[in-house]
Amino acid sequence: MKILDNVTRSDQGAFFFTGLGVLGFSGTLPATRLAVPHLGVVQVGLGRALVAALCAAVVLGCARSAWPSLKQCKRLLLVSLGVVVGFPWLSGWALGRMSASRASLVVALAPLLTAVLSVLRDGARPPRRFWLGSIVGTVCVMIYLALSGAGQSSAPSSSDILPELALVLATLCAAVGYHEGARLTVEMGGFRVISWALLLSVPLVLPIVLVQEPPDHVVPVSAWIGFGYVSLVSMYGAFCFWYSGLARAGVARASQLQLMQPLLSVAWAGLFVGEAISPWLLVTGLCVLGSMKLAVWART
Repeated sequence: MKILDNVTRSDQGAFFFTGLGVLGFSGTLPATRLAVPHLGVVQVGLGRALVAALCAAVVLGCARSAWPSLKQCKRLLLVSLGVVVGFPWLSGWALGRMSASRASLVVALAPLLTAVLSVLRDGARPPRRFWLGSIVGTVCVMIYLALSGAGQSSAPSSSDILPELALVLATLCAAVGYHEGARLTVEMGGFRVISWALLLSVPLVLPIVLVQEPPDHVVPVSAWIGFGYVSLVSMYGAFCFWYSGLARAGVARASQLQLMQPLLSVAWAGLFVGEAISPWLLVTGLCVLGSMKLAVWART
């Protein structure tokens, strides 16, 4: 099934960049799950921003990037609070208390929330087939995750409510950061947006990370690999592609490629974290591809 049939060549390039961003993001939850038990929520959730900020400073220096304006800085702070601080810290805290597969059930709402924000803030008016594709795709993902157990053998207890609420808030933070970052990318370019957002977050993040106690045990290599992934790929590289694709193809349409992210996350969690994978994963993936096709074809 060719997702990009009937779209322009320019759109194809935009969707390619967006897809690379989704591929990078899809490893975030499993990698966080590997790192948090050994390094801690704050070190993984916020420490990743410091590593990514160092990388961003080097890239901006090499590119001799101009400083953002005061108005842009205010909007970059919103991006920082959403995707540099809010989502990593809240999702890291939740993943210390649940499986990556189960967390994907909540994060699956991100594409739909991003599209809603585009309607509310940009005045976008997607056609009905867009909403049909977006809603059907979201429902398919959530049904699969729910029926496959989403990493749990029984219904959630009252003690599970807080992690799930944290993930809902984390997903909302991500949607806000995605939307505002895409709007800024039109003015600044994708790598500059995430780079400056990371650098602006350092004064807030650095003191919090420095006061944390270091691990009192030997940290396995797998945890360091997970931390390296969320720092360099999830927190920086994937965003450069993601924002570029959203800005070029339109936030509402391009964000629907993220419907595949929870399914990819489940696959990576099965391969690298040892979590169960339902045999229905492939069937669900095909259904989601069909839903994405409806949403992507729909002109907004």
